[in-house]
Order: sequence, then C-alpha cells, then structure tokens
Amino acid sequence: MLARVADSLYWMSRYLERAEHVARLLHVHLNLVPDQLSGLSAQRRARLLASLWVPQPLDGVQSDYHLLDLIAFDPSNQNSIMTCIAAARENARQIREQISTEMWQQINELYFYVRNSRLDDVWNNQPNEFLYAIKQGSHLFQGITDSTLGHGQGWQFIQVGRYIERAIDSANLISHETSALDLPKHAATVNDQYISWLGLLKSCTAFEAYCKVYTAHLEPRKVIHYLLLDTEFPHSICFCVRAIQAALDAVAESTDTHRGARVYRLTGRLRAHLDYAHIDEIIANDLNGYLSEIQTQASQIQDAFFQMYISYPIEDKIAA
Repeated sequence: MLARVADSLYWMSRYLERAEHVARLLHVHLNLVPDQLSGLSAQRRARLLASLWVPQPLDGVQSDYHLLDLIAFDPSNQNSIMTCIAAARENARQIREQISTEMWQQINELYFYVRNSRLDDVWNNQPNEFLYAIKQGSHLFQGITDSTLGHGQGWQFIQVGRYIERAIDSANLISHETSALDLPKHAATVNDQYISWLGLLKSCTAFEAYCKVYTAHLEPRKVIHYLLLDTEFPHSICFCVRAIQAALDAVAESTDTHRGARVYRLTGRLRAHLDYAHIDEIIANDLNGYLSEIQTQASQIQDAFFQMYISYPIEDKIAA
C-alpha cells in the first residue's frame, strides 16, 4: 500500500474519532449542567476544555453558548467538531478510490450537515440534537467501514488510527476529571461527586456497561478500573491498546514485517504495562502520572508506526 494512502486512512479515522469524542463530551456536559450547582459550571467548562486540549480564552468561557461555539464551530480550534470532520473528509477525498462508495457518501453527508449548521440555530433548536447527529454519523461511518471495506491493510490502518486516538483521548479525559475528585473515597455519597463520576462514565459511553458489571453504585476505584483496565469494554484504555496490537500484528503478517521492529516492541510494552497493573497500586502511587505515561507511550507508538509504514526513507524499502 502506498504511504500516502496509509497516511490518509489513518488520519481520516483519527479525525472522525476525535469529532465524535468532542461531541460526546459536550453532550454530557450540557446534560449535567442542570444537576450541578451554578458555581461548578465554570469549573466543569474549564476541565472540559483541558480534556480536549483546547486553550482557555483569555477572558474565559462565560457560558455554554460560547463553549459550543468554541469547540463545535470555531475554525481556529484545530480540535473543533467542524475542523475535525472537514479534515476527515479531506483525507477521505484524497483516497476516494480506496474506500467504498457508502463510506464516501456517509462522510460527505456528515460534512455537509456540519457545514450547513449555524451556531444560533443549533443553540435555539436544542444543541443535543446536533451533537447526537455527530455521534450517530461517526458511528454509522464506523459500521459502514466494517461492513463494506475489505479487512486488509487499509482497514487495519483505520483501526490503528481509531484506537490510538481513543486511548490518548480517554487517558487525558480521565486524568483531568479525576484530578478534581476525591479518589480515596470508597463511595460517591455527595451529590456533586456522584454527578462528576456519572459524567466521567457517560463521557466514555460506559455508564450502562459499568452498571451491568458493578450496579449503579459508583465507587471511584471500580470506575477507574473499568475505564482503564477492563479488557472487554471498547472504550477502556486496555481494550484500545489490545486493538492497536491486533491491527499491527495483522499488518505485519500481510507485509512480512519482523515483529521485533520498534513499533511492535512499544505496543507490547504498553500492553504489558496495562495487563500487569493493579488498580489499587495505580491509585495509591500516582494515577495522573500513570495516565500521562500511557499518553507518552501511545504517542511513541504513533511515531514509530509512521516511521515504519508512512514516513520511511525510500532507501529503506529499496534495500529491503
């Protein structure tokens, strides 16, 4: 596969995953506002911006209307919903011949829906409808991709992009949300604490899945364990890393790549880092430090992946 094709498939997937992540977090935030004390709204907006790597404006974000403008429509914000979906579509356009017609139609529909949306109209007509459409559009694209694209190298590059983005986003989100919470508490008995833990689970689409395993009684230790180390939930960091490793193994098999290469060693190290971790030790030692290390290692995997398959010197492939 051409490096430019692999690059576009990878970034198409990452940008669309990022847009869905932004829409999901904003959707949860807007639904939690009525249940929180007014004094906590500004703090929650600041944490939301930090978890999305969006710099706080000099005069702050004074309302949820301005928050919606900043992280959904602002073209100067490289992580805004509009910017991410436009970037995903542009990458898809560059490899139009490599993706299915159904994939192109879906990402095109989503792009024009966002481009034709206006801030005031969205705000006046319930922003939740707009955010739901973004999430649904992204999920439809993923399902269409899995159903209409051959599960060869290209599909595996899409999986790598999706799960690297998800792992990094989730680690950053958990870090910023838990830094404002009282981890040593064994039960969330205070209303604001409960709402915050509930918000964290819903921000990872995990509340219903968590309840099926642990019931609706939110215990910080169990919440962190589920989002970090669970092997079956698609938005847990451990699941994401395993998915990255599975995709890379498939690429290695199809390209006769030696699994001793750096990208495979880094992925195996991160998986072992999670497989042999114990939640009590993580919390007792330094949860934020642990999550920061995950982000660092995931970024290293991305760099090694690019060096291996996308930005490699042509002489290396000629020699091989």
